Amino acid sequence: MFRPLTTLLVTIVLVGSAGTTEAQIYTWRNADGVPVFSDTPRAPGVATVQVPGTPAVRATHAALPVPGHSLGAIILREATRREVRPELVRAVIQVESAFDPRARSSKGAMGLMQLMPATAADLHVLDPYDPVQNIRGGVAYLRRLLDRYDGDEELALAAYNAGPEAVARHDNQVPPFRETRNYLHRVRSLTTVTDRELATTPVHGQTIYETYELIDGRRIRSYSDVPPVPRRATTSPALVP
Repeated sequence: MFRPLTTLLVTIVLVGSAGTTEAQIYTWRNADGVPVFSDTPRAPGVATVQVPGTPAVRATHAALPVPGHSLGAIILREATRREVRPELVRAVIQVESAFDPRARSSKGAMGLMQLMPATAADLHVLDPYDPVQNIRGGVAYLRRLLDRYDGDEELALAAYNAGPEAVARHDNQVPPFRETRNYLHRVRSLTTVTDRELATTPVHGQTIYETYELIDGRRIRSYSDVPPVPRRATTSPALVP
């Protein structure tokens, strides 16, 4: 049974008041472009996705980021929330998908951060092609790997590409796979990739700069051999030969 747009609020209130947690409201546009809301799907077998922020509503197409929520803003928000360097997240997305939200690999990896189906399910990503969900899940997974390898970005990236099992099989070292080596090389071309030794091992003849960027009151740390441009960050030479 179809209901016009004007009954949407009433319908949602009724669903909530009835205490029926399994009820769903489905939405799509008719031939005239008018939004339609219904408590039954448009047709049997039609795939639907949850509308972010409205658990009771499902749509036939994933919503794109709304104005004011660009990919850059999403990356910054999720990276800050998980205490992952935003530039590392941007580099991973560039290498994984070239910022194409609809990207799909031959192995089935999906979206901006190329989440495999099992990984997406584990991270509760219902629509891997929704930039908000994909970045949220991808950053959470990257944070999980960073914690697993004590903040070693190189190993975390190797595991992101080849899988934690592959890293474990090679004694917690970067697997000698050409694809993984190339992957790390491409990420390094976009941002400095740190490992456990960088903060304590001097680089002969070179100064490594440690940068803290203040984001929502949190200090996000990064390293580079290029002096940064002063903005909202405080910088100091971290390693001097």
